[in-house]
Amino acid sequence: MQDLNPQHQYVFKKVSRAAERLKQPAYVIGGYVRDYYLGRMEGNDLDIDFVTVGSGIKLAREVARELDTGRISVFKQFGTAQVKYQDMELEFVGARKESYQRDSRKPVVEDGTLEDDQRRRDLTINVLSWSLNKEDFGTLIDPFDGWNDLQNKIIRTPVDPYQTFDDDPLRMMRAIRFAAELNFKIEDDTFDAIRKMADRIKIVSRERIVTELNKIIMSPVPSYGFELLFKSGLLKEFFPEMHELHGVKEVNGVRHKDNLWHTLEVLDNVARKSDNLWLRWAAIMHDIAKPATQKFVEGTGWTFHGHDALGADWVESIFRRLGLPLDERMRYVRKLVRLHLRPIALVSDEVTDSAIRRLIYEAGDDIDDLMELCRADITSKNDRKVKQYMRNFDIVEQKIQEVEEKDRIRRWKNPIDGNEIMETLELDPGPVVGEIKDAIREAILNGDIPNEYDAAFDYMMKIKDQFVNPSSSEEQNDKSDS
Repeated sequence: MQDLNPQHQYVFKKVSRAAERLKQPAYVIGGYVRDYYLGRMEGNDLDIDFVTVGSGIKLAREVARELDTGRISVFKQFGTAQVKYQDMELEFVGARKESYQRDSRKPVVEDGTLEDDQRRRDLTINVLSWSLNKEDFGTLIDPFDGWNDLQNKIIRTPVDPYQTFDDDPLRMMRAIRFAAELNFKIEDDTFDAIRKMADRIKIVSRERIVTELNKIIMSPVPSYGFELLFKSGLLKEFFPEMHELHGVKEVNGVRHKDNLWHTLEVLDNVARKSDNLWLRWAAIMHDIAKPATQKFVEGTGWTFHGHDALGADWVESIFRRLGLPLDERMRYVRKLVRLHLRPIALVSDEVTDSAIRRLIYEAGDDIDDLMELCRADITSKNDRKVKQYMRNFDIVEQKIQEVEEKDRIRRWKNPIDGNEIMETLELDPGPVVGEIKDAIREAILNGDIPNEYDAAFDYMMKIKDQFVNPSSSEEQNDKSDS
């Protein structure tokens, strides 16, 4: 503890003093101690957990007085309290032992010893504790050999894994999450228990599951965590659509690639370039509808026509079931899934500016992320083919830049709004107003008129009779024909 942040050392001494005054042994426990030994303190050291043999709330109040801060929150129903000091959040809980009913994650809680408290925790590496007591201040307390597990990069439960996961099935997700975050191996008995108890995850709320899932997605190499989720059977329990991506069919000796491993490769490619959680979700979802659309066509092979549109349609329902947000983040993922095949179709010299304009218009400010996803989607083992695809994307990006500089479509808004259409043409609100706006938009995207107000206004006046007086417009056309 000698090389700790001086602010943290100061806090530990204050906690020690408060605990001594209350005659309550106190300890730092969990993530802070683990990350200290892993050398991961930077960015992970603001939340510090303390356990005391006695009342956690009483100790928190005493520590708040020691630190001269009134920023304390008490949660009597849980027997916990939080003290905020500078940029730290100090969490206090009394040592306890727990027992569970098989159909609930809510434990029956009793006061306990430090060892009772350590036994109830999820992993040996999260049991590591430092004493804050005067007689052995700073001593490591490690009854389950968590320090050696850190050195050997092992994920293991402190007691029998069946008991640990039966008590709280979310710990199965947490074991995989820590394996993914730290690039550790899950010990064989622990992983066997996860495989045999995977269906127990059903009693865990979707919010808690998706919290761990998002942390797996944000890990350095997320495919590792998903591989563990798949092999353990957990993925099938809460995300069956992704599980269904696995497998290869063969007809007349023609096989398609395994779409699960392809998806995970795309996810890793995105993760190497971006920390955007929702871009990573777009990578997960981009081929989600391939199993539902796969078809073998003689002479052509395997096709997945429409998987982009169907996958986009699935995004909202999957997000809702998993407890993911249904706001602009969901719409962003849905948009990228729907458009992810479009850029590769725009590589020939014959592709019109109109096609590029439409892509920019539909992607909007997310065009760069779409191109990042498309590049990540190239997972061929043929280097020559990969280089050709990447050159094609360079061409598309150059065309996008040229068209955008000329036509300013990325943040496009119709130069003529509905109010002006109604006022100018003396129209009441109704579908005709939208039809005229759509006609102006199509003329701009087709390149028939420039993306300018005057041109749009003149065009509106030119076409207005087609919408306002369609019968007279048809009569005029008949006369012209005769």
